[in-house]
Amino acid sequence: MTMNDMDGNQEKYPPWAPYALIMALLLLANLTIEYTTPPEPSYEIPYSQFKQLAEKGQVESVDLAGHVAEGHLYSSEAIGPHGETASHFSTQVPAFGDEALLPLLEAQGIELRVSDETGRTGPLSIILPLLPWLFLILFFFWIFRQTSRALGGRIGGPEELKKFLEAPAQTAEQPEVTFADVAGQDNAKREVTELVEFLKHPETFRKLGAEVPHGVLLMGAPGTGKTLLARALAGEAGVPFYSISGSQFIEVFVGVGAARVRHLFEAAKKSAPSIVFVDELDSVGRTRGTGLGGGHDEREQTLNQILAEMDGFSGHEAVIVLAATNRPDVLDPALLRPGRFDRHVVLDLPDRNDRVAILKVHTRKVPLGDNVDLDKIAAGSPGFSGADIKNLVNEAAMLAARKQRSEVLMQDFEEARDKVLLGTVRTLAIQPEERHRLAVHEAGHTLVAWFAPHADPLYKVTIIPRGRALGGTQLLPAEERHTLPEEYLRDRLVVILGGRTAERELLETLSSGAEDDIHQATALARAMVARWGMSDEIGPVDLRESEEHPFLGREIAQPRRYSEHSAEVVDHAVQTLLHEGEQRALGVIREHKTELARLIDALEEHETLHHEQIEQCLGQRPRVKH
Repeated sequence: MTMNDMDGNQEKYPPWAPYALIMALLLLANLTIEYTTPPEPSYEIPYSQFKQLAEKGQVESVDLAGHVAEGHLYSSEAIGPHGETASHFSTQVPAFGDEALLPLLEAQGIELRVSDETGRTGPLSIILPLLPWLFLILFFFWIFRQTSRALGGRIGGPEELKKFLEAPAQTAEQPEVTFADVAGQDNAKREVTELVEFLKHPETFRKLGAEVPHGVLLMGAPGTGKTLLARALAGEAGVPFYSISGSQFIEVFVGVGAARVRHLFEAAKKSAPSIVFVDELDSVGRTRGTGLGGGHDEREQTLNQILAEMDGFSGHEAVIVLAATNRPDVLDPALLRPGRFDRHVVLDLPDRNDRVAILKVHTRKVPLGDNVDLDKIAAGSPGFSGADIKNLVNEAAMLAARKQRSEVLMQDFEEARDKVLLGTVRTLAIQPEERHRLAVHEAGHTLVAWFAPHADPLYKVTIIPRGRALGGTQLLPAEERHTLPEEYLRDRLVVILGGRTAERELLETLSSGAEDDIHQATALARAMVARWGMSDEIGPVDLRESEEHPFLGREIAQPRRYSEHSAEVVDHAVQTLLHEGEQRALGVIREHKTELARLIDALEEHETLHHEQIEQCLGQRPRVKH
């Protein structure tokens, strides 16, 4: 038999074999101790001699088990058949009993212990002493299994420990995604296109002394396509792609994160040119030394190792590090300096034209009906990210499949849009009085929005409960806005307060249904006063409340930047804006009470009114005077 065969046979041993060996050794040790220890000499004596010893006060204790009595003397006496001395003895108690024995033992103060058995002999006397050891071994085995499961597997040897220390994503992949699959991010694609050229033709850049950027940081809101762009870059360049999430570096053991960083970069250097992509960089790259929520030693060691690896590349190593984050404000400054993440690429939310392009990408394999207008869908989804649009298309396709249609129609997209924005339709038993109040509230929003000169155009109003809302008034901006004018924000305040004002004017009472409206209006008014300087009382002074989470460690130790008097002035200015908006809404409602009543009746009858139906109730919307 060869050595390999022997190794193979050793590996076939069952996992419980070591524990069985330990139990066998403990049993052997117990038997050895029990049978090799010389017992104390003991002699059997007549019953009459036992009574004589008891009457003389020489017996200390007696163990009575059935008809056998085992005794212990205070001192060794000559009780053997040949005069041998011993302190232990045994005797047979008469089968019919002896009524004088118990009084004799009590009179002499002899300790008496009575049992039903004749003594622990046989296998039980061997097994019982082993039970505590057995329970202890089982307990430690359970602790070991629980720890192994928490570590993601049993670390039983050097090879398994090495695998545990390595980064989870050690195998390079070749993405099939290209820039053709990334729609709506033309600026970002232009930024990274030259990286593709460097990876394909590095000699062109080296002749002129140019070096590839060590790192590219992709910044943008969630769902804007940061991961997709990184994969498309690797797919376009045709180079190995290593991807890992920042949270995968952090483990229960200190130092594992740094070891995984080293293994990941070593693998990337061996297969250069290559791309390393670290998703959710903010989970490991937060500012060091903050102390609260950011001073974890393991996280800082991992970050230090990432910084050292990125700064340690030599000029000929064509390894590009891509990272994605939606919180660039909390990253450590050392990550953002030249030589680390030299280039910052911002991915914005798509505008209307970009949303059309994204819709075309995601509807390639979706059979669309003749009435589907992608431009109209894009116009009705402002603020949607690429991920939101993908979800919108998927929800529309699921709705069409549920209705057993062979094509996805325009109404499926509209229903999917409402579901994404407001939630699923709920079935609630609403009383007629509450339903009328709900219609008054939503009609108030609609009326004020219709006659407010700078408000967004109305899309539809409904009193059908969806998600957490009992109803809703939806406005769609006619054009993309990158800045918000003061007149638009003031009209927005009026629209938000229109529902509550209509309740108070027509029903003469208020309800809790305006809770979210009050919250939104207060937040908007405070931003106008404290952030954007749209109040004559405050002027261009930044008096905003801190928006930093205290456990980021930046704002908790900083003193307040304004006085109590300034805070009072801000509160007064916010209240003034809200009261002005409420009075404007009240004026519009009182001026158009007839149209409002007509709108309420139509809303109670149809439950949902679109732009054309709203126009029939309120007339043509006044044009904005410039």
